[in-house]
Amino acid sequence: MKIGTLAERAGLSTKTIRYYEKVGLIDPPPRTEGGYRSYTDDDIDVLRFVARARGLGFSVKECKALLTLYSDRSRASADVKALALAHIEEVDRKIKELQSIRNTLGELATKCHGDDRPDCPIIEELSNMGEAR
Repeated sequence: MKIGTLAERAGLSTKTIRYYEKVGLIDPPPRTEGGYRSYTDDDIDVLRFVARARGLGFSVKECKALLTLYSDRSRASADVKALALAHIEEVDRKIKELQSIRNTLGELATKCHGDDRPDCPIIEELSNMGEAR
């Protein structure tokens, strides 16, 4: 099947599929005599797997590791779990970072009168942060 059909069936754009090929997440398919990429139903399964993993925030590198485990029928589930647990730690770190950002922005927004005056604690604070560096 051609890339357009694959994209439709996998729920991805052709651009995304080409990107996954470029970064080595999926192998480039064989080409027809006319130069078109020729995909199989197995490629749909792999792309759906990658899309779900990416949707859960796994990096390209982590997806490569997951794909290796996906294709290894003798894999240990402990290896898969270890990847998931490491990813959870990263997600937790990002949540804390985002919560800190949210708290800071909330404090700044509370300090701002939000009226027609030019004085703005948000701008002042951002300006002061730049000087601290």
